[in-house]
Amino acid sequence: MTESRWDVAALRAGAGVCLLIAVPLTVIAAIVDSDDGGVQALFFFGAMAGFVVGGGCAAWVERRGTPISHSVVTTGGTYLATQAVFVVIRLIAGRDVNWFGVFFTLGLVLLAGVVGGLLGARLQASGFTPSTRSERP
Repeated sequence: MTESRWDVAALRAGAGVCLLIAVPLTVIAAIVDSDDGGVQALFFFGAMAGFVVGGGCAAWVERRGTPISHSVVTTGGTYLATQAVFVVIRLIAGRDVNWFGVFFTLGLVLLAGVVGGLLGARLQASGFTPSTRSERP
């Protein structure tokens, strides 16, 4: 049996962090309908930071030697999965979907994944390993 290219446990760990931090802030940013764009921007940039941390987590704990790939797949996959749910809800409710916004934000999320991957790779290179990684076979 051949070994998979993807460390599924690392992808799950990173996606969990994204779901815990980035997705709630994304929802809040979408709900906040304020004349003060600074409040909405604060939540949006907080969500991007959450994607960096989630992608960095996946990159840090992966054991296949491809931290940036794991980070980008984690952030992109988490964003696309949650965005699909939000799009379906908007369509069922009869509301418009800003497709440009969806795909533009996807680009930013993928960029956050690259940054998180670089940070996770840096942690790996420094020898700073998570306790769960050293305990796995």
